[in-house]
Amino acid sequence: MDVVFDLGGVVFQWRPQALMQQLFPQHAPDAAAAQKWTAQIFESFDPQSDWAQFDLGQITPQALAKRIAKRTGLQEVEITLLITSIPNHLVAQEGTVEIIHALKKQGHRLFYLSNMPAGYAAHLISRNDFFSQFDDGIFSAHVNQMKPSAEIFKNANQRFGVSGPGTLFIDDVQYNIDAAQAHGWTGIRFDNSAQVRQDLLGIGAL
Repeated sequence: MDVVFDLGGVVFQWRPQALMQQLFPQHAPDAAAAQKWTAQIFESFDPQSDWAQFDLGQITPQALAKRIAKRTGLQEVEITLLITSIPNHLVAQEGTVEIIHALKKQGHRLFYLSNMPAGYAAHLISRNDFFSQFDDGIFSAHVNQMKPSAEIFKNANQRFGVSGPGTLFIDDVQYNIDAAQAHGWTGIRFDNSAQVRQDLLGIGAL
């Protein structure tokens, strides 16, 4: 069986609202304010958004900071701080890392498919030894494609040599799961590592 992992929110923690409260308590003193600013900054990762262009490798961090500052009214220096703080925020989730090792021990081929700018990708690979467990992977910035586009799933099929329902895709975003299933893969929605482990046990992958 082949298993494809999303990274942010699945393998690594991704809690943008908590990060907003940590970095900018003056703007985000509570969860509601943090949610508002998160929505404005990241624009729900709409494929046409500023942040999506960053994930695609089409704009620099400096250009991203200028765009978001102009659009939101926040200071460019504040957005720059947010952009540079995210790599250290992306801490590996122990439960998911354990699943990666367990799947590899069972003989499954493992891959990752991630919407991620190149600088963040390089940081994560350099800091986390478990990337050696993956047979291959695709970062959006390296191919100028991103989930949920059909093109990146077609690219993954060709590059990884996978196809059909025997390919499991684990992601925390439902529209990415929907796109993978429309492509013929089997989707597992990630809520937490314990739930994913149970799902994998249920289908005999572990």
